[in-house]
Amino acid sequence: MQKKHVSETTRNKALEINKSNHFYGSFAEIGAGQEVARHFFQAGLASQTVAKSMSAYDKAFSDSIYGKGSRFVSEDRLLKMLSHEYSLLEERLPERKDATCFFAFANTVATSSHEEIPSCHGWMGIRFQKRPNGPANEIVLHVKMRDRLRLQQQDALGALGVNLVYAAYHHVDDGGPELVSSLLDNLSTDRIEVNFIRFSGPDVEHIDSRLMSLELVRQDLTRMVLFSPKGETLSIADTLYRKPVLIQRGTFRPVTLTNEKILDNGLAQLHRDFQIPKEEVIVMLELAMSQLQGEGDVDRKDFLDRVDTLCALGHHVLISNFPLFAQLHLEMRRLTENIICLVIGGLTLQGLFDDKFYSKYSGGILAAFGHMFDEKTRMYVYPYKTDKVCMTAGTYNPDQRLAHLYKHLTENHLIADMQNCDEVDTSLHSDAVRKLLSAGNPKWEELVPGAVRDLIKKRKLFGYKG
Repeated sequence: MQKKHVSETTRNKALEINKSNHFYGSFAEIGAGQEVARHFFQAGLASQTVAKSMSAYDKAFSDSIYGKGSRFVSEDRLLKMLSHEYSLLEERLPERKDATCFFAFANTVATSSHEEIPSCHGWMGIRFQKRPNGPANEIVLHVKMRDRLRLQQQDALGALGVNLVYAAYHHVDDGGPELVSSLLDNLSTDRIEVNFIRFSGPDVEHIDSRLMSLELVRQDLTRMVLFSPKGETLSIADTLYRKPVLIQRGTFRPVTLTNEKILDNGLAQLHRDFQIPKEEVIVMLELAMSQLQGEGDVDRKDFLDRVDTLCALGHHVLISNFPLFAQLHLEMRRLTENIICLVIGGLTLQGLFDDKFYSKYSGGILAAFGHMFDEKTRMYVYPYKTDKVCMTAGTYNPDQRLAHLYKHLTENHLIADMQNCDEVDTSLHSDAVRKLLSAGNPKWEELVPGAVRDLIKKRKLFGYKG
């Protein structure tokens, strides 16, 4: 659903900064004209804010300024631009350093104008001081433009850039959700997607980039964000480019030995099916926003506890707002042309083949399955076990109306039972571990991976009081 943010006008934001006579810096923009700097010039009093505005469009010319070895539209290029322009301010304007907060704003983007929705994107960032002679801090974004026409894309980028500069000086002190929501003031989510955000520097240490990334998803500025095994925010497009992917969705509160064994079996089966070395596969443990929110707002500490314990296993963590696997796979396929493997439990098959979940999906269940499977996709099903049943892909029987569809998927091995699961206790769930934790029963330590156990005890996660 489109969300439109309206606050101070873009012009008023630029004028307020110009009037302050306290922030002074440079604008370097590649790919969309000088759309951000233009707002500061048109607002008036720009001489009090703008030291320089430039666009090094020619690749050779840009390389000579910022250095070779990076693509025009990349994070590496953006960081080089910020570093170069900021260092020039300090070098050439020493007389202002005692009374001025320096900043360098930069963007490098690819715009386009086609009849079909373009895949236009770019990097945008600001390096700034919060006080004269203070340290440098950074906010970096990756954005996708959804407007069809180039002029509309440029207009949206201009507004976003002003919002970013304004946020750097007015919203970083508290670092709350308002910072993220302010990025789309006077814009809407059908025009701009912000799918990466990172904060660095002494004056923004209180801002956790993971929580701000969560806000991007929660506030619908993007549908998913990715964290590295070290807990760092990542550009999902750069990370998944041409990579094979294995995804397991769950609550992971906390992750259990069963989750770990299932991932190991899935990787082994992926290797057997496609001869892909395990170390080349991007393994992602996915937390769906619907599971994080539950009946109310997201518990941010609980969220960070989950991310930290998942990262302790050495895997990537995906936060998504895709209720349906079809939506998730469709987006993943846009990011990688390689193998995509979805790991699910046998009980999940019931929901997967339930028409009611596709009532609002354009084209219904058949369109959804068309978006969910292709020749480079596999869905591995691990058994759902209780004292009375063991549900697998082999034992599951969908509604008769969908039996032929299910037969097609299983006979072509698009849906397949996960092998070597006889000894895996798939009846073990996270809630059993939490009950033991809350009761102070040390048996929980036997049910989670060693690295996760140690982290829970060291940092007292998930209510551990030992």
